[in-house]
Order: sequence, then C-alpha cells, then structure tokens
Amino acid sequence: MSAERGTRTVCLQLACPDGESAAQRVRRVRAELREIEADLVVLPELWATGYFHFDAYEAQAEPLTGPTLTALREVARERGFHLVAGSLVERAEDGRLYNTTALLGPDGEILHVYRKIHLFGYGSAEARLLTPGAAVGAVPTAIGTIGLATCYDLRFPELFRLLADAGAELVAVVSAWPAARLAHWRVLTRARAIENQLNLVACNLAGRHAGQDLGGTSVILDPWGQVLAEGDQEPGLVTAEVDRHRPAEVRAEFPVLTHRRLGLPTPPARPLTDPA
Repeated sequence: MSAERGTRTVCLQLACPDGESAAQRVRRVRAELREIEADLVVLPELWATGYFHFDAYEAQAEPLTGPTLTALREVARERGFHLVAGSLVERAEDGRLYNTTALLGPDGEILHVYRKIHLFGYGSAEARLLTPGAAVGAVPTAIGTIGLATCYDLRFPELFRLLADAGAELVAVVSAWPAARLAHWRVLTRARAIENQLNLVACNLAGRHAGQDLGGTSVILDPWGQVLAEGDQEPGLVTAEVDRHRPAEVRAEFPVLTHRRLGLPTPPARPLTDPA
C-alpha cells in the first residue's frame, strides 16, 4: 500500500498490574511509545489508573493539562505520530470527573477530546463516580477524519452512526473490556465497522487487575469488517496498515448509508430497567 493511502496503525495493548503505580506505568508506557514507528497509535481505556481501581479515581483524577497527558503530548511530538491517548479520569474545572479520551496530533497538540457518554453501571462503580459526556464529533486530520468512542459505547450503535454522519472515516475505540464478554467484543467491533462503512481501531486492556481479567484481543478492522490485525489476551502491539481511502470507496461501491429511511413514526417509549 502506498504511503499516500496507508496509515501505519498500532494498538498498544497494555496491562495494569496491581503492584505498579500510576506514575510507574506512565513512565513505562512513555518508554514503550518511544520505540514505536507509526502514523497512528491507540492506547486503551483508563490504562494509567486501571479501570477497575475505582477507589483511585478521585485521587488520580487530573485536568487535561496534568502530568499524564502532558507526558503523552511530548512523546507524540518527539515521534511525530497521531496518538489516541487512551482515557484518563479527567477532573473538570467544576470538580466533576469524566472518563476522557484525547486525540493528539504529531505536533503534540490536542486535536479532539471525547468524554465517555455511556458509563457502565453493571458490576462497576464507573456510573456512580463519573459524569457522562454530552457531545459526539469527528475531526479532520492528515490521516483522515477520526472519531472517538470508549468501551461500553460499542453497545450503542446510534453513537457510531452519529460519528459516521459527522464524517468519520476511522473510529478509535479505547476500552477495558472484560474477558468474560469477549465474544460480544468481537461481534460488536465488527458490526460497528460494517454498518458505518469505516475503519475501526479498538484497543483493549489486557492482563488482570483488581481481581478482574481483561480481554485484550485489540482489533483493527476495515469497512467490510475484515480483520486486518488482532491481538491475543497478552500485552503487546497489534499493528496493521490501514487504507485511509477505503471507507469512501466502499461507500461509493455499496451505498447502504444513502438508503436509510428517516422520519418514520416512532412508537411510544416503554420504560426500561438497567441491564442485568
């Protein structure tokens, strides 16, 4: 694939061992990033704190100007790649906490910020501790128009359709998906790529922390849902050359997105309980 079409893409599939502090992990990941040659690197969800370390959210929350994102901005600038910084527990100016992902440019600047909208509450304290985001969008970059999503968002197809409507050609999903529901991970990542005809890069945590086994199996998919690269359940790199022009070609060849019938009558909503 020519450099004009190809985006060298890497998922850095990380573990969050309990005996490693957040500061130690940031230093380790920064060192690992400095060894990567890529156009786009994606990190997993809440990798510095560890998703299931709920009791650390408050103490380790930091603004986007804090040390974790500052360190990653330096690395992105040094290496000259786009970096989806995973997510961190962001402390906003009003004191509220968010599960926040940032896309960094090769100059280290913050190109886009996404606060996770769908907070997980089933066997998780995330929904109790954090505030949901309220905005979805995609941003043009030198390697295509990129949208962001986080973990549980995969179960809500309307969010990905909004990203496609916003022009996203690639969606990066940062995640802490558990091993127990790995079968769902494989189906949902492929479905989101296929139904929106876009490249999808999903980077998941691996290993075990706080008594929970994470699923790993980070995956890079094309707009037909073909697996370009897939990891196992151990920490490591998942790499593929992504064709940044393929979404436009697939949408022209098989224009399913133009066949939607909108404005149909909607039946009355029925009350739902939290999923079990």
